[in-house]
Amino acid sequence: MQRSTNLNPSKLAMVPFVSVDDMMKIVNTIGAAKIIAEIADYIEADFLRWEKFDKTPRVAAHSKEGVIELMPTSDGETYGFKYVNGHPANMARGFQTVSAFGVLARVDNGYPVLFSEMTILTALRTAATSAVVAKHLAPKKSKTMAMIGNGAQCEFQALAFKEIIGIETVRLYDIDPTATQKAVRNLAQSGLTVIACASAQDAVTGADIITTCTADKQCATILTDNMIGAGVHINAIGGDCPGKTELHKDILLRSDIFVEYPPQTRIEGEIQQLDEDHPVTKLWEVMAGRAAGRTSDRQITLFDSVGFATEDFSALRYIHDQLERTGHFVKLDLLADPDDPRDLFGMVQRAAGPLAGS
Repeated sequence: MQRSTNLNPSKLAMVPFVSVDDMMKIVNTIGAAKIIAEIADYIEADFLRWEKFDKTPRVAAHSKEGVIELMPTSDGETYGFKYVNGHPANMARGFQTVSAFGVLARVDNGYPVLFSEMTILTALRTAATSAVVAKHLAPKKSKTMAMIGNGAQCEFQALAFKEIIGIETVRLYDIDPTATQKAVRNLAQSGLTVIACASAQDAVTGADIITTCTADKQCATILTDNMIGAGVHINAIGGDCPGKTELHKDILLRSDIFVEYPPQTRIEGEIQQLDEDHPVTKLWEVMAGRAAGRTSDRQITLFDSVGFATEDFSALRYIHDQLERTGHFVKLDLLADPDDPRDLFGMVQRAAGPLAGS
């Protein structure tokens, strides 16, 4: 493994690798709020060329403990995938609920051009996606957001909505008060007014935007119908899978629902509670001006977020574009690259040196 500040496209066998340490350095070099906003631009740009992408629901391996997923896509020139897990019981065992890594590769020869951690990057891109969507769906001049679930995603979401939407106040609630206290500490220098609340009902009071980000692998009711008034935008981002929901069904029936990729959302999102023919609107069509977003002050808009591969592709594409700017990566000798592509065995044999076999 070689530390480098130079991307050399002629050395195809050396693959840039962004470690957790490198990712933290990139975030702190650029600034967390700024990097979220810049990733948001990449995400929106890729939504606007949605029809160019190969799309498939993520490939999921479910167990009683959680889920392990692969999320692939390609725009015809570059291929990307993310490996990600979701294990709600991990926190109690001292592990992250979600961990991930990702790869970008050239379509023309199949060689990877980036290998990156994606635990931090997923939090950044999820926050960026939430705020991009809210730009199209949230009430104009929204100033207050409720955040129910104050775990690993919380602060990233708060910074995204401040930077991109102009949120000024965040009202926090978590069933674990220590999670809320952690978020209050971490956001102390953010410029946001941060209010710790005693209940979910208290948190949503006066909120223009309501974000739910819980991780229990069950059908829970984080928001009940009576908690949701007219005109709000709901950003439902909690860890999704079959049998896992956060919102009471009646909220869905009162809302205009917006999704990334319906075949995946119907499996994993809030709309798994509804009939398969229940109407939803594709986000890319809203961004492209082909479908309506928010149309009235009293409309309830719901982003049934499950995360989609194009968003990870966008985030990886962004990080790849920052490598020369920041220099925070290493080169991995990841690919066998013999002088004669047919002579893989000879390369192995020569690596043993002149005394091999004597």
